[in-house]
Amino acid sequence: MNQSQNNRILCHLMAGKKLTPMKALLKFQTMRLGARIYDLRKQGYNIQKETFKTLTGKTVARYFL
Repeated sequence: MNQSQNNRILCHLMAGKKLTPMKALLKFQTMRLGARIYDLRKQGYNIQKETFKTLTGKTVARYFL
């Protein structure tokens, strides 16, 4: 578990911002956003997920509190 990444991701979400895997890679240098979200949920945070389609038709997850 990468606690530093988890803390930075949690602060981002607690600020009311949403987070996608690409944004997490660019902002927090993590390629495993799903794993970090799993860690945070295990700690009791009620992180929600919505999906959307990009302009190219790819379905992407977006996480928020």
